Amino acid sequence: MKNKKKDEDTLFHNTEVLLKNYRDVIWSLEVAVHRVNQNFYQEYGRDIEGFLELTYEAGLDLNGTEIESQTKTIARSRNMLRMIDCSVDLLRTKHKNGELYYWILYYTYLSPQEMQNIDEIVDKLRDYMKDISRSTYFRKKNEAILQLGMVLWGYTSRECMDIISSLENSAKLTY
Repeated sequence: MKNKKKDEDTLFHNTEVLLKNYRDVIWSLEVAVHRVNQNFYQEYGRDIEGFLELTYEAGLDLNGTEIESQTKTIARSRNMLRMIDCSVDLLRTKHKNGELYYWILYYTYLSPQEMQNIDEIVDKLRDYMKDISRSTYFRKKNEAILQLGMVLWGYTSRECMDIISSLENSAKLTY
């Protein structure tokens, strides 16, 4: 019983850390893609997607090049975000409290703009749970994080990993 509690604590902590960094990762990825596209446009007169299309059509081999490294890094980051989004969607659509958990996670961690404070989040959540208080919000937020952690790090994450692998194989550096 003690090990289960320790595992849940670790699961909760890891998931919460991931969620707390979600907006920053999205921002960093967008900046990196923008920077790469600017460099490509200056050097080759087109964005990276257009450049990659031309190289594939021409049959050029980019293995071992800086271009390959940059595109793989961006693709890997995007695939990681897809795994998180896939897990959140699975929680939302399949868990008995999924819709409420989704909105709690969305307003707390996933929305493009961070809410000003807990009261603003609680106010927005009243559309999904009429009598929500601050203490209920914190309790439900912890439940949502734990359930998402079970999807991300537990047995269901294997399904998402299969999706990521198939995306990587079919996308071949496209994003």
